[in-house]
Amino acid sequence: MQPKMTIATQLVLDVLLGDLTGERYGSEIGKEAGLPSGTVHPILARLERVGWLESRWEDIDPSVEGRPARRYYRLTESGAVAARRALSAKARARVGLTLRPQGGTS
Repeated sequence: MQPKMTIATQLVLDVLLGDLTGERYGSEIGKEAGLPSGTVHPILARLERVGWLESRWEDIDPSVEGRPARRYYRLTESGAVAARRALSAKARARVGLTLRPQGGTS
């Protein structure tokens, strides 16, 4: 199953594909993608539901750290492959749209 490839989803995937070995937390992803938290977190949840992402909660004591624990995300191996394919298909579709002849009279 593939999630809807909105522009926001594409931006989130671009960020995650930028570092396949590391983990990132939601607001960090949003900042890098230029998207608000309220947009990023539902996208991350959808990507995790379809198996493209995995997540884990940070193991900290919030009272010691002075902040809540963060949830870290990373693409699964199959998710990275699927994300690349989906982004490539979107890019090809955009190119196809710009290369179509314009209607009108000559």
